[in-house]
Amino acid sequence: MNEIVLAGIVVGLLVFLLVARSVTLKRPSDADFEDLEELDEEEIDDEDVDVDAELVELEADLELEEAVEQALEEAEVEEAPPSRWARGLAKTRGALGNTLKALKLRDKMDSDAWEEIEEALIRADVGMDATERVLDALREAKTSPEELHDALRAELVSILEMGDTELVTRPGEVAVWLVTGVNGVGKTTSIAKLGRRLKADGYSVVLAAGDTFRAAAIEQLGTWATRLGVHMVKHAPGADPGAVVFDAIEHAKAKKIDVVIVDTAGRLQTKTNLMAELKKVHRIADREAGGVSEVLLVLDATVGQNGLSQAKAFQEAVGATGVILTKLDGTAKGGIVIAIQEQLGIPVKAVGVGEGIEDLENFDPQAFVTAMLE
Repeated sequence: MNEIVLAGIVVGLLVFLLVARSVTLKRPSDADFEDLEELDEEEIDDEDVDVDAELVELEADLELEEAVEQALEEAEVEEAPPSRWARGLAKTRGALGNTLKALKLRDKMDSDAWEEIEEALIRADVGMDATERVLDALREAKTSPEELHDALRAELVSILEMGDTELVTRPGEVAVWLVTGVNGVGKTTSIAKLGRRLKADGYSVVLAAGDTFRAAAIEQLGTWATRLGVHMVKHAPGADPGAVVFDAIEHAKAKKIDVVIVDTAGRLQTKTNLMAELKKVHRIADREAGGVSEVLLVLDATVGQNGLSQAKAFQEAVGATGVILTKLDGTAKGGIVIAIQEQLGIPVKAVGVGEGIEDLENFDPQAFVTAMLE
């Protein structure tokens, strides 16, 4: 009996569970399907909105990242090294550049302002004559503080562009270049640099050891001739410089050489007999070559106004056609170039900007003045 009752209870429980399960797992109605579709569409729409927002945010992050990378790259790029002109004219630029910057802040160019720029030009070794000429032009133009930099640059360039800065050759004939200057200015090294540049330009060259008063000068020039792979004509120490020049020109004619570069003794401009010897060398070269193409005066850029007195003496003796400025190493006051051009009309044709054989630049008035002022 008890077993029958217990079995009935179990069967009843099973029936109850089956009924409850069928209610829970009943087939969904059409309404249920419609609700599900609406729910899916809402969820999909929400997801689309989220995706677009994420894309916009991602693009913004990428743009920001690219901007940061570009800024870092620009920051990592080293500043361009200063040009040779800028390095060589550092001292001059300090005298002029700072003054120009200070004057630009003024309301007008009063007497004090004009006095400041005058002092800066003189400190830069521009010289009184050139300084007065430049300031007169600026005053006449009623230059304002803002216009001062560009106006001063234009005036200085106009002075330097008055002369021909090209080195003269004679196609089909022998060109003779006499290189003059006092001892210690870098004359022999400048000759080597000239020789190298001529060879690089396709010219043939012979060197003439005309400084026979110093055996060391002959040896030094010979060393350079060997390095350059060019012929050098020399005589014994103490020989007649004119004879050396004569032989060098004859050699050039026979070998069809384009340019003879003559090293002359480092004469002090105060020594009358030595200057007379230089005149003699010039006459021989002029006669044998049918004209001297260049008389190049080598000046040390560090000597300042003393270079002007040297230039005057050589100009009177042999009529210098151009200047080679050496030792423009940052300690020099480059304004002496303007003083020489203004007073003597001798153009600067080349500038030594270092000790290397390749460190000889063609003179560029625009670049030179820019480096002076900026």
